[in-house]
Amino acid sequence: MSDTAFVGSIPELYERYMVPMIFAPYATDMAARIAAVQPAAVLETAAGTGVLTRALARELPPDAEITATDLNQAMLDEARRRLPERPVRWQPADALALPFDDATFDVVVCQFGAMFFPDKPAAYAEARRLLRDGGRFLFSVWDRIEENHFVHVIQRELDALFPDDPPRFMARIPHGYFDGDVIASHLRDGGFTKAPQIEALAVTSHAPSAHDAAFAYCQGTPLRAELDQHGPGALERATDAAEVALRRRYGDGPIEGQIRAWVVEAH
Repeated sequence: MSDTAFVGSIPELYERYMVPMIFAPYATDMAARIAAVQPAAVLETAAGTGVLTRALARELPPDAEITATDLNQAMLDEARRRLPERPVRWQPADALALPFDDATFDVVVCQFGAMFFPDKPAAYAEARRLLRDGGRFLFSVWDRIEENHFVHVIQRELDALFPDDPPRFMARIPHGYFDGDVIASHLRDGGFTKAPQIEALAVTSHAPSAHDAAFAYCQGTPLRAELDQHGPGALERATDAAEVALRRRYGDGPIEGQIRAWVVEAH
């Protein structure tokens, strides 16, 4: 997937709406897992707007080196702006061709980025190349869309709104890489011969309102590009329809629903 899907206003909207709603609790959990192994050097790929980077900065001691990369410069710019107080090496980089020497890091981590890699075994081979002896590769991916309630409600509404050509980005990419056997196979192809640890982690997602959740998914993610392709006004119609569907399911005021992901660790 091209990095152009995360340009324009999306980095700011993504950080404002999506991060607190679905990404922040997983960043807290992932940072704690990494801090427990006391790494001296950590590489984060597909860092986005830096929610995990910020969690790592809180959890790791000052002498731990953090390098954060992303394919998209606009996302890194947003991340850098939100973490001025901690020295972090920010670098645009493709996870399939990382510009670092072999055996440089104790941990390589990727939160909710692996789903976007066009060649997942190649990306995993890069992570393995960069790990020191005894190093760990950790990443998270979303479970199937049915286990992630807000986005499932929205996807069903979009299917009904655009029956001839439903915009299925959310089901196809973010929630399309959930099969543990496939993940393990890709890791083997990338050189991780030991079976990975794959753990399901479900938490509760909170949004201030149905409007905020609908706006977040429709206008703060690359789904927006698919909606724009349906012609003038499609983005607004989709956002309104998603809001109505969420309000019908969860009511007015603050809403909450399950989200579920897989946390993967390979040695």
